[in-house]
Amino acid sequence: MAVGVAGLVAGFAVGGVALVAALNVALLNTADREALTTAQGIARLVNEDTVSDPLPVAGNDVRVQVVDAQGRVRAASFDADRLVPVLYPDELARTADGEGRFIPGERIGLSGPVRVVAVSAGPPDDRQRVVVARSTAVLRQSVDLLRNVLLVAFPVLVAVLAGVAWRVLGAALRPVEALRRGAAEITGGGRAGRLPVPAATDEIHRLAVTLNDMLGRLDAARARQRAFVADAAHELRSPLTNMRTELEVAQRLADSTDWPALSEDLLTDVQRLSRLVDDLLLLARADDPRPAVAADRVDLGAVLAEAVSRCPSPPVRPFAAPDEPVWTVGDHDALLRVAGNLLDNAARHAAGAVTVGVAREGASVLLTVSDDGPGIPAADRERVFGRFTRLDDARARDAGGSGLGLAIVRELVHRHGGTVTLADADPGVRAEVRLPAA
Repeated sequence: MAVGVAGLVAGFAVGGVALVAALNVALLNTADREALTTAQGIARLVNEDTVSDPLPVAGNDVRVQVVDAQGRVRAASFDADRLVPVLYPDELARTADGEGRFIPGERIGLSGPVRVVAVSAGPPDDRQRVVVARSTAVLRQSVDLLRNVLLVAFPVLVAVLAGVAWRVLGAALRPVEALRRGAAEITGGGRAGRLPVPAATDEIHRLAVTLNDMLGRLDAARARQRAFVADAAHELRSPLTNMRTELEVAQRLADSTDWPALSEDLLTDVQRLSRLVDDLLLLARADDPRPAVAADRVDLGAVLAEAVSRCPSPPVRPFAAPDEPVWTVGDHDALLRVAGNLLDNAARHAAGAVTVGVAREGASVLLTVSDDGPGIPAADRERVFGRFTRLDDARARDAGGSGLGLAIVRELVHRHGGTVTLADADPGVRAEVRLPAA
């Protein structure tokens, strides 16, 4: 704020100096024009050989002379010198027609600097110069008066304007200071993460609303991150605890331990850990700006047939790729993982059979995976795509997965520009994946 007031004072000071300088230049130009007009009028009289003596002029601060080539004064105004020219011969020779120049006023009996203008006149065989001298004392008095008024009024004006600017800027910056204090309190953990919103609907109000929206998104992101870390730690703890328990028991009962069975159990847990870590890494990358997926032509029917071949039958019924390829654009491995996760989820909840299908529908291709299990209530069909989400009938980790399969499906499908939804299969649930057709 002090910088703004200082800038205001500097601006007024520069403006005052510029005003005085501009007035001085304007008055000098006026004096030159008036002197030139007088000189041109006398020059016409000389050219017409109607010069009177004394020369007619208006004002007591003007001196006029008609000087010939020998430096003699042919005619002069009433109070001008008739013997000594206003300009010395060398000065007169250097002065062009219509050009103004200064001479000391004492030379011709006037106070202050004098402005002199010369104009040529007379026939070619008798050239003469009309010299008009005008005092600038009155003009300088006007400039001095303005300068003195500014010197007196400037401090008062600056003081008033500084006070007004201080109050106006203070009122304008008060909401900014409130935002700063709020940000400091949020950073220090002194209160909830929201900034005060001013009542006035101006730019500061919109800034506060935008910052609060940003803080809300940051809080939500931090909450998701904390939940993700907590869920990941909980999921990793279960197989690690199981492996540690088995190893401790085997260590205490080394002689009676079935080591081949133990190694098989440990390998199962390690594989589960490996899958879980891979899923966590994929979802962690999903929180970053989405990378571009491969733009390869992929036969979705062949992908689905490959995924079915890796699943147990039953419950997954055999599937053969259609005779006509069902093309889409994307990454083969990512789409294979989508199909595999959907099949694993369906097989886990199916009562007896899982059926799959793929077809082209207009500008998109449709992949479906259906099971005949207990189904999912409509209110929970969006929630199951969340990370580490398990419904009440599938909470046991021994019988179910980690709760990341459908979350990974949605992320991969979204990367391919598609959608995934759940619908009734009567009985059971049908997962529908729509992707752009190639």
